[in-house]
Amino acid sequence: MKKTVLVTGASSGFGRATAELFAARGWNVIATMRTPQEIPGTFVTRLDVEKPETIRAAVDAGLAQFGRIDAVVNNAGFGLFGVFELTPDEKVREQFEVNVFGVMNVVRAVLPHFRENKGGCIVNVSSGAGVFGLPMISLYNASKFALEGFSESLSYELGALGIRVKIVEPGGVTSTKFGERSANEASTLSSDVRDYDVFVSAASEVFAAMRASRSAGKDATSEHVAEVIFEATNDSSDRLRYVATSDILPLVEARRQTSESEYMAFMRARVGPKLRASPHRAQSARP
Repeated sequence: MKKTVLVTGASSGFGRATAELFAARGWNVIATMRTPQEIPGTFVTRLDVEKPETIRAAVDAGLAQFGRIDAVVNNAGFGLFGVFELTPDEKVREQFEVNVFGVMNVVRAVLPHFRENKGGCIVNVSSGAGVFGLPMISLYNASKFALEGFSESLSYELGALGIRVKIVEPGGVTSTKFGERSANEASTLSSDVRDYDVFVSAASEVFAAMRASRSAGKDATSEHVAEVIFEATNDSSDRLRYVATSDILPLVEARRQTSESEYMAFMRARVGPKLRASPHRAQSARP
């Protein structure tokens, strides 16, 4: 019997590549997105993670189409880029509605079915930002840290029921529309506060250098990340985390394999002191 996977955020990027890969490997695919568009070889239906009624409807439609769901890939998400103080409250809440509460609502919708089947797999797409903090993405960091904590705790609860939980951690793959949306979100965060100008300029240079190194990486593609998602879904072991792109390995290893003091020194050498604006320079940036 063919297995069935439900993928959220399948209109582009990791989600679309994942839907296409699973279909090519012989799976039934329920490809979900806010605005449905055809993906050959898949069953497409609407799902907006901010609207629980569409989540329930998508799960029901997938079950009606294929009779069962064996795995869920929670991929839908976006990132806010900007200084925390200047981010409106409604955008803060939206960041968590999509990246955290949306995932929780999808999981809640499929768990009765997984319990009935006495098995299933939940793959939550996190990020390097779920492992280490970076300037200018404090809210995205917060949402992904929350996702990682939720996923780890959930894995203990569901493991006893034969339901596996996996976390996939990609870096900033430049071929997706994720960066495009983040840039659009950042452009809406205008403010009359000029004290951060020097810092923001320096931080932007750091991120530009990081993007350049990512684009040179052979595994920094949506297709490669989809392969890791497929691997995690089919891995029956108790392994929880899968780092999907090599560009973030140095930061991941620094976070997980060194002491706190060594890690903080490592990070501050890269994204700390260079971004500290002297009072004189900050003052000169004001109109």
